Order: sequence, then C-alpha cells, then structure tokens
Amino acid sequence: MRRLTPACVASLALVAACTEEAATPPEAVPPSPVAGTPATPPVSYACESGQSITVAYPDVSTARLSYRGQDYVLRIAQSASGARYIGSGVEWWTANRDGMEGATLSRLGPNEAVGTAVLERCSRPSSGPVPTGPTPAGGEDAPVAPPCRGPQLRLTAEGGDAGAGNRVSVFALQNIGRSACSLNGHPGVTLQDAQGRNLTDIRSDRVMGGYVTGGVTPAPVELAPQDKAFFDIAWSAIPHEGQGERVCPNVARIRVTAPGDSSPVSLNQALQPCGGRVRVSPFRPVADSVAPAAEPTA
Repeated sequence: MRRLTPACVASLALVAACTEEAATPPEAVPPSPVAGTPATPPVSYACESGQSITVAYPDVSTARLSYRGQDYVLRIAQSASGARYIGSGVEWWTANRDGMEGATLSRLGPNEAVGTAVLERCSRPSSGPVPTGPTPAGGEDAPVAPPCRGPQLRLTAEGGDAGAGNRVSVFALQNIGRSACSLNGHPGVTLQDAQGRNLTDIRSDRVMGGYVTGGVTPAPVELAPQDKAFFDIAWSAIPHEGQGERVCPNVARIRVTAPGDSSPVSLNQALQPCGGRVRVSPFRPVADSVAPAAEPTA
C-alpha cells in the first residue's frame, strides 16, 4: 500500500494530484526592493598633471577609483579630517576647502597603511549637481587640506632661546607647493653629524603641547601655499656626568619628515644635546615666543 505524504491530506483534489515523489519547490520570488539611497554617479577629478581620475562612491565605506586605465577598490580608513580610502596599493584622500574638493592619490608604503609618495593632486568644484564623497566616520564639519608631503615642504630655523641649562630652537615647515596641505601631530626628527651619519644614540622624545605650554592635544594645521607650521626641539646643555657623559655630541644637520610621510627635508643646524635625547613638540600654527623650562625628569 502506498503511503501519502502529509501534503496530500488537505482535500480530495490534492490527494488526486499527489505522487510518491516530493512536490517540486515553488519558483523563488525576488524580494521586494528595500528603499534606500540611490547609488551616486561617478565623480571626475581634474589633476595637476593633466590626468583625470574617476571615482564612484557606492556606499559610505567604499570608493571605486579609475586611473590610467586601471580600476582600484578602496575602503574607508581613519583620518584626522576629510575622507580617506586605502587599498590596491594606493591611498585616496579628499577634503573640501573654499568651494573646492581637493584630493591626492598616493602610493601606499610597505605597511600598506599610509601613503608615502604622491602620484596625483586633483580637484573639482564641491558645489553643483554632482554629489561629493561620503563624510568619514566621526565626520568633521570643516575638513582640512590633504596631508603635506616632503617634496612640497621646506625646513627653516625660526629662532630660539637659552637659559637654566636648557636650549630650545624653533623650526618651521613651509608649504612651497601650489596647493594647500595640512600637518597634524609631531614631525619625525633625525639628527646627523658633519659626515651625514645618523646619531642613533640621541633619541627624539615627543612631548605634548609647546615647549613651555604642555598638555595640549595636537590639532591639524592647514597650510596655504607659503604658510608655515612651527615646532620646537629642546634639549639639555649640561653633560650628564652621572651617566659618564663628559662631552655632549655635536649635531650638524637635522632631517625632518611630515607625519605619515617618508620623504625628509633637511637643514644644517649646530646643536649639542646632552643626555642622549631631545624633546620635540607637535606642530602649531604660530611661532610662540618661548623660554626654556627645566629639564623634565626621566
């Protein structure tokens, strides 16, 4: 005796239609579309080199970039300001300023996290029917310009002071490029001798705030062309005899890199830091008048 499946007991009509085989599943019905923000059209950026870059922002965390016949899929990344995307070996960073959306395309460094070499500097009007790129996580109301890179910077000495066994020199990085850029945080500082060798026995300690005013959180400093961002290098001028130091080393040259960059700018500068370290402040927009403070305890 053949056994009917449970689906065959609903009515006599269904019993007549049943067989030993399982019923064929119904054809899938496409789900109803979910209301949402429509995909934005691609955006075209004009670059200083004459090239153009086309970018689509399909969602708030993705950028699809076309450049020189190649396509790159990038993901949103942390940034101090603006919208920054990384992936496929490149970094794309945009920011709005004075009615223009500026952007830089850079090659990622060995760690695949930070752009180290600028490939293109581009822009487009930030107003009009074409939507701008998405606001980054934790969005800022007034994003600053893309980060400064070594080739567009010049290192200058801006004075200093001395007293109480301490010394402080004020330096500046000047934007000598044709477009605005920004600096945020501490510079990378390397000290060299007269033969150009790195003085690895002298470490650079990052301190918060200016040399006199400590405890200040670093903030972005935006540089229009020819503007400067300032920082201090401070050190002790008294040999640490308790550590066996009789004569302090001679520094002849300073090499500085912008945050997240690996292209240094250099300046001939004579220093004699004692104790095996110097203290480096973050960037600030003004050359504060400074006076040396007491050497902080280790």
